[in-house]
Amino acid sequence: MSRIHELATLGQSIWYDYIRRSFLTSGELQALIDEGLRGVTSNPSIFEKAIAGSADYDDDLKCLVEEDKSVEEIYEALVLEDITMAADLLRPVYDSTGGIDGYVSLEVSPTLAHETKKTISEAKRLFEALHRPNVMIKVPATPAGTPAITELIGSGVNVNVTLIFGLEDYKAVAEAYVKGLEKLADEGPSVDGGLMVDRVASVASLFVSRVDTVVDSELEKRGNVGAMHASPLQGKIAIANVKAAYAEFQKIFSGPRWEKLAGKGARVQRPLWASTGTKNPRYPDTLYVDELIAPDTVNTVPPATFKNVLNHGAVSITLTQGVDEAKAQLAQLADLGIDLRAITQKLQDDGVAAFAKSFESLMASIAEKRDGLLAGEKGYSASLGNFQSAVDDA
Repeated sequence: MSRIHELATLGQSIWYDYIRRSFLTSGELQALIDEGLRGVTSNPSIFEKAIAGSADYDDDLKCLVEEDKSVEEIYEALVLEDITMAADLLRPVYDSTGGIDGYVSLEVSPTLAHETKKTISEAKRLFEALHRPNVMIKVPATPAGTPAITELIGSGVNVNVTLIFGLEDYKAVAEAYVKGLEKLADEGPSVDGGLMVDRVASVASLFVSRVDTVVDSELEKRGNVGAMHASPLQGKIAIANVKAAYAEFQKIFSGPRWEKLAGKGARVQRPLWASTGTKNPRYPDTLYVDELIAPDTVNTVPPATFKNVLNHGAVSITLTQGVDEAKAQLAQLADLGIDLRAITQKLQDDGVAAFAKSFESLMASIAEKRDGLLAGEKGYSASLGNFQSAVDDA
């Protein structure tokens, strides 16, 4: 039994924050599933690197160009094929866990992050197009995205809420999920392939390592981190933030309101820890896995972190330890004049902008490849003139 399997026995599922066509077709994903992997997440930056940065998709792209597809149609065809393949590979996990795991996530276009109605419409369309119960549609935890969660869950659509950084945003997301379940329990699903209240699923993706990156920098600016004397808060706030969120999770998914839904078979919205690769080389390479282990949680890890966890990751409940200390650390940070809520809001704003930039870059890359293929079809030619004989000789 691998460490990934052992974590599952403690209630934590490890998902993989990566996708690419050759990863799906080569047997690599299946090998990871055999090691205990329970899900896959994607985002615009991952797809940009996969499609624009490899030749994996060139044959399909050429066929789509020959069919006179637009840039948007080409993008969607390539991405939906990847998500479909991943969902089918993960379907045995979905079935064997009773729908707890085995999911693959696809993000709504990040250009819609501030438009509620368009986000809802696009999420429903993608869910219906994929028509698989183990697909989650990713929606950002922006002010416009949060009400979309209620409508989508209430329609029977699985949702992965992304780009959560702060505690207040997490609580708003969890509330939106519960409201959605209440709507679904009363009215039933309203989309093709929509799931009932005892089957619909959601995760709330709280980003971790980026919080420490910014907070550590702020501590340095205030002179609290030096070459000889590091601040005791260095490398602690991201984990403290997660511990506070998990404590809220335990409160929200208990009590009379929740028990009424649970009695109808409703599932908790599991917190998912994202951005868990260690960015600071001074920190252990499995820091944001080892310290965040608890029941009813997911950790989506990049490839390097997955290998490190397999090799030397911890296997014990850690997230529920030292909660009072974590709260004290958050209070100490505030006493230093560092506004964590402002930091997490900026991180969310920057995250939305970064995904939008990756999406636009990907679309530009597809357009460039499409134009190049179309130019080739037109039979353009060129002559070397007086240099032809030299080239022939060479």
